[in-house]
Amino acid sequence: MKEMRFKSIKCEKFSSYISVYKSSYFKYVILLKILQVMILVDDSGGSYERIDHSPWNGCTLADFVMPFFLFIVGVSIALAFKRISRVPDAIRKIVVRTIKLLFWGILLQGGYSHAPDDLSYGVDMKKIRWCGILQRIALAYLVVALVEVFTFKSRPRELGSNPFAIFRGYRWQWLAGFIAFSIYMCTTFGLYVPDWSFVYNAGDTDGEKRFTVKCGKRGQLGPACNAVGYVDREVWGINHLYSTPVWIRSKACTYSSPASGPLRADAPPWCFAPFEPEGLLSSISAILSATIGIHYGHVLIHYKVHSERLKHWMLTAIVLLISGLLLHFTNAIPINKQLYSVSYVCFTAGAAGIVLSFFYLLIDVYHLGKPFLFLEYIGMNSMLIFVLGASAILPAFVNGWYYENPGNTLVYWIQKHIFMKVWHYKRIGTLLYVIFGEILFYAVLAAICHKLGFYWKL
Repeated sequence: MKEMRFKSIKCEKFSSYISVYKSSYFKYVILLKILQVMILVDDSGGSYERIDHSPWNGCTLADFVMPFFLFIVGVSIALAFKRISRVPDAIRKIVVRTIKLLFWGILLQGGYSHAPDDLSYGVDMKKIRWCGILQRIALAYLVVALVEVFTFKSRPRELGSNPFAIFRGYRWQWLAGFIAFSIYMCTTFGLYVPDWSFVYNAGDTDGEKRFTVKCGKRGQLGPACNAVGYVDREVWGINHLYSTPVWIRSKACTYSSPASGPLRADAPPWCFAPFEPEGLLSSISAILSATIGIHYGHVLIHYKVHSERLKHWMLTAIVLLISGLLLHFTNAIPINKQLYSVSYVCFTAGAAGIVLSFFYLLIDVYHLGKPFLFLEYIGMNSMLIFVLGASAILPAFVNGWYYENPGNTLVYWIQKHIFMKVWHYKRIGTLLYVIFGEILFYAVLAAICHKLGFYWKL
């Protein structure tokens, strides 16, 4: 199996994946918006708590990143596999791409890289993190893409006038989504969660402490006794989970909530525990985001008129939004990114549908694509920008060239002297650095790669 490689290809060949409509900007703009938010969240979240991930229930700007990724993955699958010459070749491509996503996910987020501030490398295999962003995308992509390929011969060629014909025509995709939904719901509300314990390293002075969390319950959606965390502890082992979950910023853990701060003296034991935000059970629920995305892609393929596409998209998005909000505000199933709750799936998928419709209207209907040309460049090299920017590989490389001490680097000097000192306010300086020092920089880098004909593809 060949590793990921740079390819020199023509734009016409690259844009053939989305030849079902005239403009190729659409997909790339959406992808870029996700990447922009991801970079913004990673580096601005510490200064703007309302941007950072919600400590538990609720939804912030950061919480839209993952479901938007999965949504556009679903849209892309529908377009990429619109025509299939040989099913075995398509399956092979899907499996190879899944393996590559898993490999890069473990390498970048498994703990081997300590970028960007810590210049050391290496991970204790007893504590390697098996789950992550790319691993979740790999699972959703594998399931949704295989269903799309295996059901190729049963796809409808033409849709009737019935507005529900597209749902019947792609019933196998919805059946796969329903199975994922059923597994998640039955496990979340039916699995018995016993008491559990963990060892917390309190530092050199206090050493290690063992805490026990009392549970013995079913159907709990709180931080301590939910089935999502229990499944990950049993499957992966507690030492392989994310060690600093966002719930440490919750009101039960710190008076500084939603910001980070010292833990309360009466903080419950689970505040110190690890938790995997991209775990197994929650990733099964995440398949639904890609399933909804592939439906939007099917609409794009079968409906030829702009108004028909927009009407179907917006109606679906509104239904999803209302469903998610009703589940949340009735306290039936709160919107929760860490659990990837069903209400979270509905709410974020509805938001993604509205954003997709907005860009489609702006770019494909009103032909206002030129101002977004630089966004297309980043979308063409989305994997490259994710690795360099969101995974902080490029800042880590730059930080490796320091003066006198590892803290005195070019990145630090730019942040301090160009952005912080000029505005005399850390929050504004951080935001401006992210906008100009990162997003604009990566846009220029992607444009250069495009002009040179280099694209990093999986």
